[in-house]
Amino acid sequence: MENSPELKTSEYLKGIVLNLPESPGIYQYLNTEGVIIYVGKAKNLKRRVSSYFNKEHEPGKTRVLVSKIADIRYIVVNSEEDALLLENNLIKKYKPRYNVLLKDDKTYPSICVQNEYFPRIFKTRKIIRNGSSYYGPYSHVPSMNALLDLIKHLYPLRTCNLNLSPENIRAGKFNVCLEYHIKNCAGPCVGKQSLDDYMKNIGEIKEILKGNTQEIQRMLFQQMQELAAEMKFEEAQKVKSKYMLIENYRAKSEVVSNVLHNIDVFSIEEDSDGKSAFINYLHITNGAINQAFTFEYKKRLNETKEELIQLGIIEMRERYKSLSREIIVPFEVDMELKDVVFTIPQRGDKKKLLDLSILNVKQYKADRMKQAEKLNPEQRSVRLMKEIQEELHLEHLPIQIECFDNSNIQGSDPVAACVVFKKAKPSKQDYRKYNIKTVVGADDYASMKEVVRRRYQRAIEEKATLPDLIITDGGKGQMGAVKEVLDELNLNIPIAGLAKDGKHRTSELLYGFPPQTIGLKQNTPLFRLLTQIQDEVHRFAITFHREKRSKRQIASELDEIKGIGEKTKAALLKEFKSVKRIKEASLEALTKVTGEAKAKVIREYFGAEVNNSD
Repeated sequence: MENSPELKTSEYLKGIVLNLPESPGIYQYLNTEGVIIYVGKAKNLKRRVSSYFNKEHEPGKTRVLVSKIADIRYIVVNSEEDALLLENNLIKKYKPRYNVLLKDDKTYPSICVQNEYFPRIFKTRKIIRNGSSYYGPYSHVPSMNALLDLIKHLYPLRTCNLNLSPENIRAGKFNVCLEYHIKNCAGPCVGKQSLDDYMKNIGEIKEILKGNTQEIQRMLFQQMQELAAEMKFEEAQKVKSKYMLIENYRAKSEVVSNVLHNIDVFSIEEDSDGKSAFINYLHITNGAINQAFTFEYKKRLNETKEELIQLGIIEMRERYKSLSREIIVPFEVDMELKDVVFTIPQRGDKKKLLDLSILNVKQYKADRMKQAEKLNPEQRSVRLMKEIQEELHLEHLPIQIECFDNSNIQGSDPVAACVVFKKAKPSKQDYRKYNIKTVVGADDYASMKEVVRRRYQRAIEEKATLPDLIITDGGKGQMGAVKEVLDELNLNIPIAGLAKDGKHRTSELLYGFPPQTIGLKQNTPLFRLLTQIQDEVHRFAITFHREKRSKRQIASELDEIKGIGEKTKAALLKEFKSVKRIKEASLEALTKVTGEAKAKVIREYFGAEVNNSD
């Protein structure tokens, strides 16, 4: 009997794994069609790859990945840093099915210093490898525009598309344009500015684009002093104007001490469902942010924050050609880069930089989630339901939530209300009002039991949809009353309690038996939803209670008059709005509503009552 294909594959892979070297490198998993489905890095290839095959993985994507592996390729490298770089490049090249996906769908603009005689400087979204220099990309476009504006005011540069070769200029092919007359250009097209002078300006501009404004400023200050010493005050004033332009720019862009130079900063934030991670990158030169960029990774195999930030560090340093000797990170990262120190700051200017990066990544995450919710409004509801599910460790998503509240004042007219939220939104057609029938006086627990029993006894009889979560507007006692009834009816529905503080604001969520307090962060979408549910059930119960009390008070006065039925009462109240006005109305006014006979009866009744009270 021949071995099965699965067994042959297993033996084949085992042979590769046993012969893997114990050195740093890259491994690639291929499926039966020879397509690369996963790329990974390792400090020790043999140990890392073996871990996929010598243990039973939890059900999920990793187990699926292992089941699809038909072949293994590997590349040995000299160091862990080489492995990190190669892994990043191969993931971008092959986009394997089970690797994280870099969501870089938006092309941010860069500043180009064109490779040509008398180079032009402009913003572009296309990178053309023709020897031109590119700076960026800039995720914050106003910052880029401010930089271009600074350069424009500091240096006269040409903006035309003419081929300013030495031959063409010597041949006198060109004439100066308006830009020359308004002093935005020094006229290199007609030989009024030499190439050496122009390129000296370009050299200084490149230093500014690299963030080395301090060096340029120092040079301008020296130039200014030399001109002043030579009594060339007009020229010194022009240099001073340039000096002040850079000073103003630096004042706006400098965030910490200018002693901090050539530093990378990284921070990471995961989205609420754990499917994506956002990474922010800042590059600091002379205390100023020279680059700032935030991007998203789509997870594939429940990658950890550490694994993702490693990829992000390599991606950004390669993209921005960073050679920083120090990298600030929010937590310990197990990676080694040549001549690089990793810092986790606890205080001071470096901590300010990390906090700034975290602020940026959180803002980016909030913006992305808002965008996603605009495109798919139901996404917000699902996120809120998932948050409740996670907070309370519920088996099912709480698609239907029902909340109860009692209302009585000094034991009179006891009523209760039930509001229903479906997919985190009020379902008003499902709201229900209840008159308390079996309880005498103000007994909140007994009233709660009666209402819950009536509601779910009926739901069982009518085979109606039962809620995924019941919330009581109150503490442990109310929760206990609900549980008692559910146990009687053999229903297993999770119960939570919402309590208010002394100022009648939602303060805590209770769950479990014995009930435990679940910490709620104020001003979060989840907190606002629970507050909305509590306010809604309270409003609904109070409104019903007021209606009932009002009807009873009206009824007690008009029901005593013989010959006045429900229709007459309704007509009188519609016309006069209150019993007080009916009492004060003239016979003529009453006759218009009820007819003369009934009007006389009403007048005699109230007249007699008034006389008696005298």
